[in-house]
Amino acid sequence: MSTDAAPHVVVVGESLVDIVHRAGGAVDEAPGGSPANVALALGRLDRAPILVTRLADDDRGRRVRRWLEHSAVTVDAVAASRTSTATALLDAGGAATYTFDLEWDLGDDIERLAGDVFASADLVHLGSVGAFLEPGAGQVAALVRAVRGRGIITYDPNIRPSLVADPEAVRARVDELVRLADVVKASDEDLRWVDPSRDAIEIARQWVAGGPTLVVVTRGADGAVAVTAGAEVAVPAVSTDVVDTVGAGDTFMGALIDGILARAAGLGARTRGGGIRPDELEALLRRAAEAAAITVSRPGADPPRREELLARIA
Repeated sequence: MSTDAAPHVVVVGESLVDIVHRAGGAVDEAPGGSPANVALALGRLDRAPILVTRLADDDRGRRVRRWLEHSAVTVDAVAASRTSTATALLDAGGAATYTFDLEWDLGDDIERLAGDVFASADLVHLGSVGAFLEPGAGQVAALVRAVRGRGIITYDPNIRPSLVADPEAVRARVDELVRLADVVKASDEDLRWVDPSRDAIEIARQWVAGGPTLVVVTRGADGAVAVTAGAEVAVPAVSTDVVDTVGAGDTFMGALIDGILARAAGLGARTRGGGIRPDELEALLRRAAEAAAITVSRPGADPPRREELLARIA
């Protein structure tokens, strides 16, 4: 990793417009997409990421671009015929169920991206639809394989079952990307989808044994657990009034990556534990949980800026 300049952070995956149907009947539109939300969180934490994505030059696409650039995200977008959408139905508790109108293909930009963007990356984050929907998923995997060993790789499966046509193929892709990654964050819901017969923490232990230095399992109201080869640390969820959960997991991921960059010498090393102490793990999880709590306390994917998060954890 570079030591004489700020880390070069690249996020790759879908950006779109969420069409949100709230429990009271109101409908509104807002920019979103899991990787885009992670990039937004990183931008607000002063990490100035590049988001490699796919957008159209239409009203929705321009709105997404402005939303990201306002939070210091550089958008490198492959041209699309229309900007993707996700329709979110919120229940009375603010939890969202999604349906998608989405295409994911990096097309002829792959060679340029490999040379101009990924070759100098200190950290690459991937996840969600951009990591499993073909043909883009195979392109992303190839880009990530080229980074492995040179930069830190972080991954959040964030599976969208309604978009999965071949579950076994997607499970195989998840397994491949877990093995490539240094750090994985996965919800207990995702892990139940990956293997409904096994406990989430058991799966996390298996993943650590086969690849990443750190696996974090988020469990909603039950908090989060960090698993390494040498330790397991659990923290409770932060108590807050929930408006909705849109972007909560992505905010957690962004804050986790920010903490990883601050401790890159240990967390980026593929050394069966990376020298991460339990107190460091706890601090990483608590900080990420506080960031997610701020996001769920207000509508939509609206992660905190660095000053707001620091004031919260001071």
